[in-house]
Order: sequence, then C-alpha cells, then structure tokens
Amino acid sequence: MADNVTMDKIVSLCKRRGFIFQSSEIYGGLNGAYDYGPMGVQLKNNIRDFWWKEMTQYHDSIVGLDASILMHPRVWEASGHVSNFSDPMVDCKVCKSRFRADQIDLNAPCPVCGNKGSFTEPRNFNLMFKSHIGASEDAANVVYLRPETAQGIYVDFKNVVDSSRVKIPFGIAQVGKSFRNEITTKNFIFRSCEFEQMEMQWFCAPGEDEKWFEYWRSERMNFYKKMGIHPENLRWHRHGEDELAFYAKDAYDIQFNFPMGFQELEGVHNRTNYDLTQHQKFSGKDLSYLDQDNGNKRYIPYVIETSAGLTRNVLMVLSDAYEEEKLEDGDTRTVLHFHPLIAPVKVAVLPLVKKDGLPEKAKEVLATLREYYTVAYDQNVAIGKRYRRQDEIGTPYCVTIDYDTMKDDTVTIRFRDTMEQQRVKISELISLIHESDKNYKRV
Repeated sequence: MADNVTMDKIVSLCKRRGFIFQSSEIYGGLNGAYDYGPMGVQLKNNIRDFWWKEMTQYHDSIVGLDASILMHPRVWEASGHVSNFSDPMVDCKVCKSRFRADQIDLNAPCPVCGNKGSFTEPRNFNLMFKSHIGASEDAANVVYLRPETAQGIYVDFKNVVDSSRVKIPFGIAQVGKSFRNEITTKNFIFRSCEFEQMEMQWFCAPGEDEKWFEYWRSERMNFYKKMGIHPENLRWHRHGEDELAFYAKDAYDIQFNFPMGFQELEGVHNRTNYDLTQHQKFSGKDLSYLDQDNGNKRYIPYVIETSAGLTRNVLMVLSDAYEEEKLEDGDTRTVLHFHPLIAPVKVAVLPLVKKDGLPEKAKEVLATLREYYTVAYDQNVAIGKRYRRQDEIGTPYCVTIDYDTMKDDTVTIRFRDTMEQQRVKISELISLIHESDKNYKRV
C-alpha cells in the first residue's frame, strides 16, 4: 500500500466522483450504512461479474444459487447463530456509548466521555437483526435477516443435487446481501451493518477435503492477481487455535493491506460435514449423498468454503488502484489504476471542441462503442481537464475526436496508466481495446 493512500483520501474521492455516499446523508446519515453512486454501483457489479465468471462460467462443476434473505428461524438454530453469534458488549453508564468488550481497556476511562469506572458488566450481544413475519409480533413469527449467505446453500443442497444432476465434487456459488447488527462500525465500508458476500461452497467426499482445501486456497489467491491487485498487498493468515471455529478442520484468511493495515478480505475454510449434519438433525430430512461413482457409498459431504466480501472487494480495489502521481510539470494527477475488466467506465469519448460537427461525430463513435462497453461522453472544459476527470474515476481509455477525424476517420486513443496516445482508425478501436484488455499489466 502506497504511503500516501489514506482512508480520508479514499472517502473524499468516493464522495467527489460518485462512488459511495453516506446513507440518508441529508438527514444526518445512518451509521454503518452506505449508498453506491453511479460509479460505485458499476464498479461493484463489475467485480461481482468478474467473480461470478471465475467461479461458474470457467468451472464445469459449479452451479449458481440465489437463496432468500428471509429463512425459517430453525435454520439459524441449526447453524448455531441463535445461540453463539454474538460479541461481548459493554455500555458506558454515563454517556450511553456502546463498545465491544474485547476491543477496549475496561480499566481505562470511557473513550467518549472520559469517565472512569462507568462501564457495565460485559454481556453477549447477538449480531442478527430480528424481525417478524405475518400480522402479529410474537415468538411464533420471528424471522432474522441472514447474517451470511452460506446457510441458504446448505439448506438447498439436496434440491440442487436432485435437479441439476451434479456429482461430487461440485460447488454452489452465491452472491447476496447479509446483515449484521455490528456494535462498532468503522473504516468506511470495511465493516458495515449491510454488506454483500460472494461465497462458494465446494462439496467433496470425506478424505478428499484436504486436497480440495489446498486447491481452493491456490485458486482464490490467483483470482486477486488476475484482477490486477499488487501481490505485495496480499498475504495469508492461518487461524490459530483461539480463532478456529469448533467445527472447522482448518481455515485461512486472505488479507489485504488496507489503509488501516492488513485485514481479512476472504476466508477459505474446511468446514467438515458439520453444516449438513446440523441441518439434517434439525430438519429431520436426509441430506446424505449417494456416490454412484464410488461404489454407491452414502455419506454426508465435507465442505470447503470460499467466502469473500464483495463490499470489502470494492474497498480493496479502490485502495490498491489509488495513486497520486507527480508529473514533470510539477502538477499532481490522482488516478485509479483499475483493471480494465472492472473499471466502471471502459471508454470515454471526448470531442476536442463543441463545434464544427465534432460532437455529432463523437456521438457516432459513442454509439458504436456502447454496443460492447460501458462508455462516457464529455465535451465540457479543456481536454486536459477532461483527461484528469477520467483518470480519477479509473477510465482505462479516452478516445478524442478532432478535426483530422473528420477527414480520415481516425481518432486519438489515450491510455490511462501511461498517458501515451496512439492514432487509430475508428474501425480498429474495438479490436485494439480488446487486445489491450487481454494483455493488460498493472503499472
């Protein structure tokens, strides 16, 4: 992580260029909730699609799922979330501020009001949002907003096997929103109450789990390198005995060097057969698998989980791509070096001036490119300032229409990372951009 990349700079750019806004800002904002603006929603969707292709389109043995956010409450009893999904919490009796007991010194003054000895005794605080379904708000109608997307995959395991003709080993992938009533939300979108996950659960035979665990560790780290993330900003963290879930056989986190230091980005976990066993027990339904390729053995599959935060991926690519570059003329340009496949705008089309038919010609080029890419059109202010504006939102290519274009149907294409320019025929633009995407290497 470059020394000059701070969270304040990321937050400022996100507000200024329409990536991310504080939710309900005109009412003072809502803590732990954020809105994705025009640039942010496109960036998030592009990352999601990049992951989805990697996990489903490029794998013969992974299918997709979109499970409901609301599920039967017994699901969360079986998973252990009702009884165990909690953090220790204390309140300041003077200012009523709330803190996680494991993140502050309980013998010290309150960080908010400065009073000493004002904390309540620690107590467990369940992180699930509780609601009710139906006309009455009683215990029989309790539902929860899901705190993770994985359980929907486990609950639908049998349905997928019976309907999709998949055979072990195979995976089920899902992208969706999850909700956690976090005691402390901080570091922008890194930890929020509403977030999105990209999860894949890989079902395999007992005894094959360690092989697949190592396979998916390698695949998931390679994914981020394909996305153009600097390798030095990524590292593995293995869960120690005090971190490992009681049912897990092994677990690693991929950590990224965010502005606040290395933090979890994605987990790869060997969850054994715990989850399916629990749901079989609580539901009374047989969730075993008949392995016809292995002597008709019947068993509860083991699960290798890959669980990535889509929201954290957005913060990761913003942090990794951000650069303040000193130019030879003494100026500084702020640029986001997104991989072209995830950039919110692929190509900006810029007429040199707003007259002499150049805007009309530019819009013809725009219409051609729009069939293939997300494009932007800008004809205001000087061309240099327009380049800077596109640099700040991470647009890889700028196409300028000038007076020569009117004569010979050629345009100037500018490459974001190097600022180099090349003259090319309009008819060759798409093939040039395609080749540039394919051969892209991060500066």
